[in-house]
Amino acid sequence: MMAAAGLARRLSYRLWRTALDALLPPRCLACGRTVGEPGRVCAACWSGLRFLGTPCCRQCGYPFEFEQAPDLAGEALCAACRRSPPAFDRARAALAYDAASKPLILRFKHADRTDAAPAFAAWMRQAGAELLREADLVVPVPLHRRRLFLRRYNQAGLLAQRLARLGGKPYAPLLLVRRRATPSQGRLSRRRRRLNVAGAFAVPAEQRLALKGKRVLLVDDVLTTGATLSACARTLKRAGAASVDALVLARVVRARP
Repeated sequence: MMAAAGLARRLSYRLWRTALDALLPPRCLACGRTVGEPGRVCAACWSGLRFLGTPCCRQCGYPFEFEQAPDLAGEALCAACRRSPPAFDRARAALAYDAASKPLILRFKHADRTDAAPAFAAWMRQAGAELLREADLVVPVPLHRRRLFLRRYNQAGLLAQRLARLGGKPYAPLLLVRRRATPSQGRLSRRRRRLNVAGAFAVPAEQRLALKGKRVLLVDDVLTTGATLSACARTLKRAGAASVDALVLARVVRARP
């Protein structure tokens, strides 16, 4: 009886999905072309995406063209991390933020393409498998309440929630708050970005016990200079986190000369 009911539900869903696709065909997350399933990227757009992996900087995840010699501590670090280490312990990204990935992310962030979250989270899980496996809590970079009201959703929250589900980890969206509305980081220099987010984040007093001694995986959509992630990591560590890693959908990678 139960098996028959399950089969009936699956058939009903397939019929509903077929009818819906006939009326509203699923579209490529990047260019809008028709694709076979919702939440997919067409072959042309897929071929242009640059997925990131190893070799990379052990700390910030910046991709290396070739394997790097380790330093005296046995770490392969990029020049930026050697010069000025970020506040987070490790960061990884699924994609390079470039002309191919930018439309994907902007549609997700500003055009209500929240159906992209499952695919994006799966890519991020693959890029940051070790970080997710070792985390105790998954925390999104928060939006200020004013921006959240205008946008209606936090794209980092959607990604973090999916990642927590994929990794079987607790999702903690209230653990970190943005207490000050900050201007967009888009056109700011590295120094101005750092100053812009200084003191912008806080851990509520009622969340500190849940944070104490925990390994946090911080989730955001894009890493540019790392200023926002470092500000969040610094706040979390001061409030008692044992470590803070970061996992993002995409990161800016300087063009090769």
